[in-house]
Amino acid sequence: MVTKVGLAGTGFIGSGIARLIVNHHSDLEVSSVLTRRLTEELSLFPSTKGVTQSIAKFVESCDLVVECSGDPVHATNVVDAALQAGKPVVTMNSEFHVTTGSYFVDRGYLTEAEGDQPGCLAALREDMLQMGFKPLVYGNMKGFLNHNPSPEDMLYWSRRQGIAPSQTTAFTDGTKMQIEQVLIGNAAGATIAQQGLIGIKSDDLNVAADELCKVAVGLDSPIVDYTLSSKLAPGVFIAATHDACEVQALKYYKLGEGPYFALLRPYHLCAFETIKTIRRAINGGSVLLNNGSEPRLSIAAIAKRVIKRDEVIDAPTGGFMIRGEAVEVSKANDHVPIGILKGARLLTNIEPGQMLTWSDVELIDSLAARIAKSLFCRIKILAA
Repeated sequence: MVTKVGLAGTGFIGSGIARLIVNHHSDLEVSSVLTRRLTEELSLFPSTKGVTQSIAKFVESCDLVVECSGDPVHATNVVDAALQAGKPVVTMNSEFHVTTGSYFVDRGYLTEAEGDQPGCLAALREDMLQMGFKPLVYGNMKGFLNHNPSPEDMLYWSRRQGIAPSQTTAFTDGTKMQIEQVLIGNAAGATIAQQGLIGIKSDDLNVAADELCKVAVGLDSPIVDYTLSSKLAPGVFIAATHDACEVQALKYYKLGEGPYFALLRPYHLCAFETIKTIRRAINGGSVLLNNGSEPRLSIAAIAKRVIKRDEVIDAPTGGFMIRGEAVEVSKANDHVPIGILKGARLLTNIEPGQMLTWSDVELIDSLAARIAKSLFCRIKILAA
């Protein structure tokens, strides 16, 4: 039996998933493709069957939706339509989850995919829990960080790496990593040690993991955080404890002296791994991860430069006006989630480093904005 897969998104990730399905998975079919691009821009896309700009037609033409647009506002509309139609949804879109994903948690089958860092951490967590480990740190491994890169540098690296300038910028200024860590944190019931995370600079993973584990023990809670090193693998790790009676066995298996043990997954292959979660959904498997219905963590918008009243935010993630930082909702309950700020007009002057609040902006009306405002107002009331 062939499963009809609908792809919402025709960028780097969408193209990769389509190639894999077309070239390697005969029991899957790309039956519909949702895009906002012009038709002539899709000449190199691996599958042009069922290309449409209509969400309704897109959803109608598939058995399962894969949302990978990277746009949380657009994704909210797609996921809403898909779940209302009873279609399972697999995403490669952590931006969506930390913006409005919690609203959809109990409305149908919705899961982030393995492949990006949160999904890889979730899969590693499943393995480690089965082995009896008790996770303390969910770690992202970053090779370079510049909170305020120049447009010229980002254009250069965008062309060199073959990805969009906005993606390059969001990777470089840390916004994407902060989003990823908030998602796995909410999924795994972890917290953060501080706003914006710590970020241990070390070329030795065990040293970094031990330091972060001590922070988690001091907080009496697992945490999400990251390492910063150009020499460590661009993967993920989980640092954990185990039973005292197992320390000698783990030492034998070359995991170190304890009491903290770091398991490394030295890669994340995005589109290449998404197929695993698609099959998980088709086979009736459980949700790999989502943002939870009551998220403790969120992504606030931090000004990179002076922003004048009446300026309009052109790109919330991957732009040069703001960047994202992980926050505890209970400690930043007036923050406006960065994912709904595209096109927002500033109502006040904002200084560099200042966090944007609901009263600072006039938002473009959208389903995502309405959901986010309702969701975070409810969380604020519950936290009071």
